[in-house]
This record gives sequence, C-alpha cells and structure tokens, in this order.
Amino acid sequence: MDVLVLIGRILFAALFLASTVGHFTQTRAMAGYAAAKGVPAAAAAVLGAGLLQLVGGLSVLLGVWADLGALLLAVFLVPTALIMHAFWKESEPQARRLEMIQFNKDIALAGAALMMLAFFAHVGHDLGLTLTGPLFHLG
Repeated sequence: MDVLVLIGRILFAALFLASTVGHFTQTRAMAGYAAAKGVPAAAAAVLGAGLLQLVGGLSVLLGVWADLGALLLAVFLVPTALIMHAFWKESEPQARRLEMIQFNKDIALAGAALMMLAFFAHVGHDLGLTLTGPLFHLG
C-alpha cells in the first residue's frame, strides 16, 4: 500500500508543482488575467497562489506533514474555483462550458485534497515512505 500511496502523491503533486512554475515565471500575465476576473492585488494573489501550490505540493510529494500540504492545496483550490472559474457569470456558451470544466476540476481536486488530509491525519505514522508523520491527528 505504501508504494501506491507514494505513486498517488507523486501524480497529485506534479500538477501543482508544474503550475507553480507559471505563477512565478509568468506572474505579470497571470496577474492581468486575475485582475480581469476581479481579483484585488492580483500580482500578490498570483504569487500567494504559487506559494500555496509550491509548499502544498512539496509537502504532499515528500511526505512532510502531508496532511497540512493537502489542506494548503484545498485552500488554494476552492477560492480559485469560485473566483477564477465562475462559469455562471459567462454568457457565451463555449466560454461557460470551458469555465465549468475548470471549476469542476478544481472542486474535484479540492475534494481529493481534503480526503488526503483526512487519510494522512488518520493513518499517521503507520504510513511508510514519508519523511514525517502528520501534523494533525484525526480519530
């Protein structure tokens, strides 16, 4: 089971770590897009989102307080879905559909991150192939 969980952690974290690169190398362009969506202090928000993805992704990948890392990713994903992919505000059908797909992806990933939080916090130190145990302890 440890190897399967490690493979899952690698696959899950890869998405966020790859996205982090864009947040730090294309901050200006991403901030413009975020500002167009109504995000205040868009450049700072883009960098903050990149930081959440970096720390959360590395935490899950390396197994260093992976429960906290999963929580950080959920904290990134839910507001991103609601603010950046508000499909209900789109009037053009194709734009609405594309935003709905991104919204649903972010919400599903947030659900997966919350399940990981619960899993890591519950299994605790019994899970191998991690550098630390969980930060949180759930029943």
